[in-house]
Amino acid sequence: MQFIQDAKIFIKSGDGGAGSISFRREKNIEFGGPDGGNGGKGGDVFVQGSGTKQTLLDFRFKKKYVAENGSSGSGRRKAGRSGKDLVLTVPLGTEIWIEGEKIADITKKNQQVVLFKGGKGGAGNACLKNSVHQSPRIAYPGESGQEAWIDLKLKLLANLGLVGMPNAGKSTLLNALTDANSKVGDYPFTTLFPKLGVMRWDDKEVVLADLPGLIEDAHLGKGLGHRFLSHTQRCSILLHVLDAKEADVLQKYRHIRQELEAFDATLMQKKEFIVLNKTDQLTQEENDNLRTLFQNSESVFFVSALHRQNLKVLIDQIESFF
Repeated sequence: MQFIQDAKIFIKSGDGGAGSISFRREKNIEFGGPDGGNGGKGGDVFVQGSGTKQTLLDFRFKKKYVAENGSSGSGRRKAGRSGKDLVLTVPLGTEIWIEGEKIADITKKNQQVVLFKGGKGGAGNACLKNSVHQSPRIAYPGESGQEAWIDLKLKLLANLGLVGMPNAGKSTLLNALTDANSKVGDYPFTTLFPKLGVMRWDDKEVVLADLPGLIEDAHLGKGLGHRFLSHTQRCSILLHVLDAKEADVLQKYRHIRQELEAFDATLMQKKEFIVLNKTDQLTQEENDNLRTLFQNSESVFFVSALHRQNLKVLIDQIESFF
């Protein structure tokens, strides 16, 4: 399934139906007069959270969404039928923007928000009768529905986001910690779009997101990371995954933080864990040197995701936080 996190669509609520001009003329009926009914209300446009959708792919190819118009009124004071509402289902974590302003954020299953109300139906001539105008020969058209181009932006709802340079082992770690089955390969950019996994305990669960690898200047559009940096904004914890075999591993960590800060400075206020991966491929001396290098950092973990080594301490730390 293709991961689509942005979409631009046109939506319109239904127009109200026109009121009717009609007069009651029946044999042997003493009182006649205007009896034109009101028009029906136009359909509303709703957006609703889906617990199963994970992408905005549905909105990539279809761009126009219009609710049903209300029906016109008719004689014998019959009101027109209201138009059917239009409900757009979106993945959890979808933001709705109109002209640069966020108007809704869908974060819960079945959460429903009205984007546009349908137009009111027009008045029939039966409603327009008064002491001055006993036989009005006019009726009003229905109100037009509202319309606009809206932007949908998906930000995954994850408690913990895995960030790091390409090929640091984020997908392997996600598979080791959760029930995910992410693609793993020994080459950069194996992960081309975010993957989710869930850690479960008896009374809780934590959602992890494996975000595509960052490179220097990702916030400027380089590599793949810039497309997915927005997903980090919803995470409670950022888990920095580093390849312990790298000669400049500390500098890699600093690059990641610089990219996050350049994208959104508030990310620096989030809780972070540092995971030095692939430590099984280091000598004891190299491991000792790494511990000295990161001795001033809090929450540092030395693991081998591939061989499931030393993961329990990390898992216990994550569980205690939530």
